[in-house]
Amino acid sequence: MTDTIFALGSGPAPAGVAVIRVSGPAAAQAVCALAGLSALPEARRAVFRPLRHPASGEVLDHGLVLWLPGPGTFTGEDVAEFQGHGGVASINALLNALSDLEGCRQAEAGEFTRRAFANGRMDLTEVEGLADLIAAETEAQRRLALRLAAGEGRDRYQYWTDRLVRVLAYLEAAVDFPEDDLPESMLERNEIEIRALLGEWAQDIELGALSSGIRDGVRVAIVGAPNVGKSSLLNRLAGREAAIVSDIAGTTRDVVEVRMDLGGYLVTLADTAGLRDTRDQIEEEGVRRALRTAESADLVLFLSDDSADFDTPSHDRVQRAEGDVISVLTKADQSSHDYHAGNTVIPVSSKTGAGIGDLLRTLETACRDRLAVSAGAVAVRARHRDALSRAAEALERALSQPEAALAGEDIRLALSEMGRITGRVDVEAVLDVLFGEFCIGK
Repeated sequence: MTDTIFALGSGPAPAGVAVIRVSGPAAAQAVCALAGLSALPEARRAVFRPLRHPASGEVLDHGLVLWLPGPGTFTGEDVAEFQGHGGVASINALLNALSDLEGCRQAEAGEFTRRAFANGRMDLTEVEGLADLIAAETEAQRRLALRLAAGEGRDRYQYWTDRLVRVLAYLEAAVDFPEDDLPESMLERNEIEIRALLGEWAQDIELGALSSGIRDGVRVAIVGAPNVGKSSLLNRLAGREAAIVSDIAGTTRDVVEVRMDLGGYLVTLADTAGLRDTRDQIEEEGVRRALRTAESADLVLFLSDDSADFDTPSHDRVQRAEGDVISVLTKADQSSHDYHAGNTVIPVSSKTGAGIGDLLRTLETACRDRLAVSAGAVAVRARHRDALSRAAEALERALSQPEAALAGEDIRLALSEMGRITGRVDVEAVLDVLFGEFCIGK
């Protein structure tokens, strides 16, 4: 943390503009040295300057210089920003010039954000949200990540933590100062608050698990008998030849996956081996993998080129909770069956494209129905849900403890789990509440 770090903050060269950021105690020195200034420019106001090598004085580029004094910066430290031309040589010249300054070095991966966390500018939930925002591929991922990067998770966890601190403070007061004038029915109010927290956490854990479909994608398994058009449909939906298509039954032996953006949701389509009884050991393994993929998928597309197959045992093998399986009648251009959009079976033709729009709309609606309810959850990562579950277990134990002192230990464990989520564990907060609300000791 005593070093001054720098790095290219914009995209890779070549580009129209390159943004190089500097953070640390030598940021002011970097501004004066590269911009050729005897005094720092006005804070947070861009100035156009020739950018020079600090030793030779050679002009390396012309660009904008920004001086951003801490702690009101992303990292909480003094920050300098140089905006020059985005050519490879121009960028390297500025980076090399900065490396020649005493105490300056290239930043390691994630080091700017790590300093922001260390200096209290972000908690772990915001750091994770920022990472997800950078990696976001779809609109739904962007919205979810932006909520967390903007502090929604931090605020919710802090709200829960504050309530836990208050509960613990009441318990500490009851144990350590029984002779003082404390609020009546304090322990009863604690129980009500604990049960309220348990209910809120249970809901967020459930919704947060659903929201993983936004971050990781909704998994859709394409299953059915051999030669019903599973690979052809995958290729049509993907817009490319992702899977081999053949008239020979059993061509697909393994699971072939394709990722796509569907209405702002990330969807992973999985083409699977045809479901049938076989003595071929390799194909038999393919069938087992197909069924396993269907079991773990969020949605299943059951394909057949004969409407009668939708009442067969093969269909029943993948039929799960209501609404999880979408029946698709393939080769509709060759079919005389009178199906139309809106029925329980969706007719499609991978050859002509007929019905593909209806299928995509059905999939998009299914994704939206599945994920929209999780829009307000903050426990979107497995580690959040695990920590909340452990905190809930501690609160459950606290309710059954025969003594307030033992219950207090469980509350402390719950607080520790909350601290694991945010990266902040503040034991002094309990004392602040304890001595701030009660006239203990007079």
